[in-house]
Amino acid sequence: MPRDRLPAELDPPRLAAVLYGPGDDADVLLDDFAQGLLQRGVRVGGIVQRNTRNDVGRKSGMDVIDLGNGDTISICQDLGSGSTACKLDAAGLAEAGMAVHRAIAAHADLIVINKFSKQEASGSGLRGELADAITSGIPVLTAVPQKCIEDWRSFAGEFGTLLPPSRSAIDEWWLMLSSKAGSVR
Repeated sequence: MPRDRLPAELDPPRLAAVLYGPGDDADVLLDDFAQGLLQRGVRVGGIVQRNTRNDVGRKSGMDVIDLGNGDTISICQDLGSGSTACKLDAAGLAEAGMAVHRAIAAHADLIVINKFSKQEASGSGLRGELADAITSGIPVLTAVPQKCIEDWRSFAGEFGTLLPPSRSAIDEWWLMLSSKAGSVR
């Protein structure tokens, strides 16, 4: 199957994307949700993003946490203070992609992929891993910035559920999905 668009026969509710704006912290939202499920014994795999900040509060780095083993993976390279180039580290992204594939192979109950953003919209980043996770049949949760919604729709088509950036919306989606599957934890 081409990894640039999803097949139409997939079960739509198995994919949820939190649609967020500039003032929303989708990274913390997904991380808190995933950590809560892990504490309840749900087998959650994939990655969540944690940003580091410098002394004046500016984002200075990006890490992802492998939810399967807790490892921290740096996905940001230091290009210096004057650089305007993309700071994403290809080796770190590859390692993050491997975390997603390990979650698929382990048949996790849920796969979280931190976001579908500019890189994925352009066909790179973790787009392929996102498609692989979705087509595996395992429920997938991600986040999409409002500026990428058209690219998301082009990728996902009618598949999936858009959620507002709130913990209660994510909790309701998971409860509906896990109740349907008979595996509420």
